[in-house]
Amino acid sequence: MRIYKLFFSVLCLLFLTSAGIKKDKRNIYKKGWIDFNKNGIKDVFEDPENTIDDRVADLLSQMTMEEKTCQMATLYGFSRVLKDELPNEGWKSRVWKDGIANIDEHLNTIANRPYTYTEYAYPYSNHAKAINLIQKWFIEETRMGIPVDFSNEGVHGLCHKKATPLPAPIGIGSTWNKDLVYQAGKIVGREAKALGYTNVYAPILDVARDPRWGRVVECYSEDPFLIGELGTEMTKGIQSEGVASTIKHFAVYSIPKGGRDGEARTDPHVAPREMHQMFLYPFKKVIKEAKPMGVMSSYNDYDGVPITGSHYFLTELLRQEYGFDGYVVSDSDAVEYLNEKHHVTADYKETVRQVVEAGLNVRTRFRTPESFIEPLREIIKEGKISMKTIDSRVADVLSVKFRLGLFDQPFVEDCELADKVVHTEEDEAFSRQITKESMVLLKNENELLPLDIKKIQNVLVTGPMAAETNYAYSRYGPSFNEVVSVLEGIKNYGAEKLNVKYVKGCEVIDESWPESELMEVPLSAEEQAGIDAAVEQAKQSDVVIAVMGENESRVGESKTRTNLELPGRQLQFVKALYATGKPIVLVLINGRALTINWEDKYIPAILEAWFPSASSGDVIAKTLFGDYNPGGKLSVTFPKSVGQIPLNFPHKVASQAGQVEIPGNGYGKTRVLGSLYPFGYGLSYTSFEYSNLNVSPKNAYPQADISVTFSVTNTGKRAGDEVVQLYLKDEVSSVTTYESQLRGFERVHLLPGETKEVRFTLHPEDLELLDINMNWTVEPGKFKVMIGSSSEDIHLNDSFEIRSY
Repeated sequence: MRIYKLFFSVLCLLFLTSAGIKKDKRNIYKKGWIDFNKNGIKDVFEDPENTIDDRVADLLSQMTMEEKTCQMATLYGFSRVLKDELPNEGWKSRVWKDGIANIDEHLNTIANRPYTYTEYAYPYSNHAKAINLIQKWFIEETRMGIPVDFSNEGVHGLCHKKATPLPAPIGIGSTWNKDLVYQAGKIVGREAKALGYTNVYAPILDVARDPRWGRVVECYSEDPFLIGELGTEMTKGIQSEGVASTIKHFAVYSIPKGGRDGEARTDPHVAPREMHQMFLYPFKKVIKEAKPMGVMSSYNDYDGVPITGSHYFLTELLRQEYGFDGYVVSDSDAVEYLNEKHHVTADYKETVRQVVEAGLNVRTRFRTPESFIEPLREIIKEGKISMKTIDSRVADVLSVKFRLGLFDQPFVEDCELADKVVHTEEDEAFSRQITKESMVLLKNENELLPLDIKKIQNVLVTGPMAAETNYAYSRYGPSFNEVVSVLEGIKNYGAEKLNVKYVKGCEVIDESWPESELMEVPLSAEEQAGIDAAVEQAKQSDVVIAVMGENESRVGESKTRTNLELPGRQLQFVKALYATGKPIVLVLINGRALTINWEDKYIPAILEAWFPSASSGDVIAKTLFGDYNPGGKLSVTFPKSVGQIPLNFPHKVASQAGQVEIPGNGYGKTRVLGSLYPFGYGLSYTSFEYSNLNVSPKNAYPQADISVTFSVTNTGKRAGDEVVQLYLKDEVSSVTTYESQLRGFERVHLLPGETKEVRFTLHPEDLELLDINMNWTVEPGKFKVMIGSSSEDIHLNDSFEIRSY
């Protein structure tokens, strides 16, 4: 069977040239155009000289109802729905004989999912050739020859075998480096283009306000401004390479009640003003500034109305207010949930009608496209939805395909080029750099770090994440890259200089977890023996590097937690190590904020590494030993207790205040106050000083720009990065607003003794709020400008005033 399959594959690929495609015997490939409908005439839609609007209108006028409905569904690729790697005769009896909107994740190979593994994923040129063959089938074997939009995930690197790996988005957010994120987008876009993908499902613009929620790891931040800035750069980077960026998940997706995901996936509790100012802000900003060609609608409701069935969200907000002009795909199950979970429709056909009327363009789910297209056709024939509506939805899809150039050059032109431009040495170096910049130093008592390799000899590397590598793989990222564990990285770094020992100590979780988080469960004999072995080795070591946290089974989609401490026996293990009296460095590999109160109080050095990329071990080793000076900042707040949730930045005035200390109403000490680590926090091996703040003009009208300049100096002995942050406070407003808001940031590299001037420009949109009448406006009044190294560590203050006309 294997030989037959290989022989068949070779025969199929003989149709292809290194440039991508051979001319068909019907000679539809003309000089400068393609005769897609095979009528021998250069139709308006086939002529690259015509406008996109004219080409779309002409193509629509020639399409049948069957062909139009086929442009409204996704065909999931091998082997999720499509069982074939390459076209065969059976395709002519399937619904996509009339075309298809897009094919998602075809032949990409997903980490830890063997049924998706395919020989066409790697070498990269194999994939480009296979995609060309499939595109060729749709162009030549369907009546209208409409090309396919090949989509793929790209949350932390393209979801393809051996594509360039990036840190998880929570780590990318902790870099606070817009230029770096733009370059990351360009790499994702370039690799997608070379491999034959034309649409990337990234970035995620969800605002991660509840650390219990499993998908915090896939979000940039809890702050809408930081997300908007980084999301804009990622989107621009992807689309600069000629592929579409599909942003997700629209909208109000990231705060299900209690952070509960999985079977819940619904019921966000958000007031209208907060929804617009907090959860919709990144989408509005990215759509207006980066012009993404795709949006993914979410499967949750808002105030009882499912997003994917909401005309308000998908049409009024998205298109009419924000100006989105691409096409909307549904998140998996988002359509079906109207009937199955939200129960707002009596049957599936009514569900289909509602989502199409609301503004959905393409149903995307791990089911056959027939399951959506056939009921849609029945609804049309029954007169329950107009062809005018169908034409509008299909026009959006076709417009994107024209903008992507699929009607002018539908094939990968140079398939062999993919082997040269995907995951290059330069890309690998970039992957290391962005991983470095994602590192956040949380504690460094008595300057234990960086470790001096000349002063230590025996090192114990321990903990359940020390030799683990699964955090570097993701359902939505690359697979099969060689991952360097922290243990390997330290061994490599200390080769012939350090005596590195390894004892695991404990697993990530215990057998009764998560029930063991509710009550004390005695250690088993095996667990006690594991901890004892590590403790004995620690006693013989000069320093202990404990690598703790969460693996890929504890955080991610549908992996909500109810407790934010280190899971399993890890805290008990850390305490046992501490009792040895040896210096301990705690390295955290995790995907969410953790309530590491005991660790923060007693462990002298803590490095937050998030879910780093494949080079993690080398990067962490170089950071611990001082070859790299960590400069990342937290993009989420670390609470002290789950009972404090929600505890975030930004927050409304006094909503996170302390308690009254003077006896009277409300007096008392009944709760834990403040964060463990605030938003924007992060230490360095050097020190910085701020000076010379200047705000100009001091008085201005609402539509004026405000200039803010100041200086930052490296006052230490090491080169390092400082993430300077500008916060803005509206002193008096018509409605309660935030205590302060992030409105500028820049990552600045400084040599010892070096000073740089930083300049920010505040635009009117940075000052606006939703006023008492729910209108976006810049209100007259005083604004306080605060410059700091975190949301709580403010170094410089000034103000300006907006006056009435």
